[in-house]
Amino acid sequence: MSAALLGTRRRPVPPLDEVPGGPADPAARLLDQAALLTVRRRAGRRPVSAEPTAPAPAETAPVVPDATADRLRRILSGEHARVLPEWLEAAARSGRRVPPRLLPDLLHKGRADRALRPSIARAAGRRGVWLAMQNLDWAYLVVAGGGEEVEDPGVWSTGTRAQRMAHLLRSRATDPAAARTTLSSTWGREPAPERARFLTAFERGLSLADEEFLEAALDDRGLEVRRIAADLLARLPGSAYARRMTERALACLHPVAGPAGGLERIAVEPPEHHDEGMQRDGIPYHAIERVGNRAGWLREILARTPPSTWTALFGLPPERVAALPVTTGARPTPDEHVRRDVHLGWARAAARQRDAAWARTLLAGDVVLGDVPVLADLLDVLPVADREDHAADAVRRIEDHAARLTVLERVPGPWAGALADVTIAALADPAPGRFPADLCRLAGERLAPAVAPRLDELARRHPGHRPLGELADVLRFRHDMLEELR
Repeated sequence: MSAALLGTRRRPVPPLDEVPGGPADPAARLLDQAALLTVRRRAGRRPVSAEPTAPAPAETAPVVPDATADRLRRILSGEHARVLPEWLEAAARSGRRVPPRLLPDLLHKGRADRALRPSIARAAGRRGVWLAMQNLDWAYLVVAGGGEEVEDPGVWSTGTRAQRMAHLLRSRATDPAAARTTLSSTWGREPAPERARFLTAFERGLSLADEEFLEAALDDRGLEVRRIAADLLARLPGSAYARRMTERALACLHPVAGPAGGLERIAVEPPEHHDEGMQRDGIPYHAIERVGNRAGWLREILARTPPSTWTALFGLPPERVAALPVTTGARPTPDEHVRRDVHLGWARAAARQRDAAWARTLLAGDVVLGDVPVLADLLDVLPVADREDHAADAVRRIEDHAARLTVLERVPGPWAGALADVTIAALADPAPGRFPADLCRLAGERLAPAVAPRLDELARRHPGHRPLGELADVLRFRHDMLEELR
């Protein structure tokens, strides 16, 4: 019996410390005592060894002035939060950076909003990247800011997916051939989703030097890889891909001379059949849009054919080619459905190959008004000096409010000329319900602050319309903000 009890004796447990002035209730006392004991035990532990954190690198750019930093604090706290990208871009242009105390809140914003990340990278300074390296939630800035990890060629073998993509993008911007060699070295081992993702980097520095690689990618086993390769090749007017598309397009569109010998119309014969070559070149069998398959094939072929094909074939400038009636085959009567197919195909080709002459011509017509995404793509092609006038003209001719807004969203600010006039005219309409909040919000971000007095006057005439008053407020706020960052 004594052997069985060997080692079972224990020293008596000392009474637990009491919390001074603690509660009388036994259960509450026990919880307080447990908490006190936990703190005592933690305080008695030896600290574990750790590598010291390297100090933040020295900054080269000055920090913004105190008043400007205070405005950023207000923006980060929610006051006119939508102007944050403009503040960041203006700060970067001025050669100044975000003060360190506001970096945590700013990096947190970038975690939730990917669109902000490039602007944050330009304005956060070296300390911003250093801080991001201490917190995985902010690691996006290490990639966007181009840390040493992204520049190191070894990152292609050891980096995360985001770092590898950033390395490839950086390489395409500076040495496209080296980037192509890098991707070729592991292409066969990459999963199909990664091959597709990496191939999008070829949009930077795309040239005929990429043609061989992209032609091989047309036979890739990944559907998305093949689609991206075909779209990239369609941007290269001197490629074998462009020649194949031109041959198909010339079999579909024929100039028809009139009795006097001049060109009278364009006769169209959509493709009769879909073959393996069309499939390989990215023309799907089933039309993506709600049109017949033949019409869909015609649109795709024209969208991948260099627009210069038609000025050469007809011997006319784009505006005169686009003005020709379009008919089906030998029928002399114009066919508006086929005309729409042809003009939309031309418009997509002009957007893809960034042909400004054809973009201007097709924006002046009526077909693209019915396809707002295509219209917006054409606006992107135009030089900045022309874009606002053409966008204003399109907005005047579009009646649907949602379509108008889609066009306006694609035109960067500041709007100071014709587009400002059109926007303010739309807001000045006195009819009930003509002060849509979505247009007021967009106008607050894009209108040049110099037009603020015009909006102040409009708000005074319509004091009961809250969105209009908020628009005037944000324009004044942006005016003061940009003055501080000059």
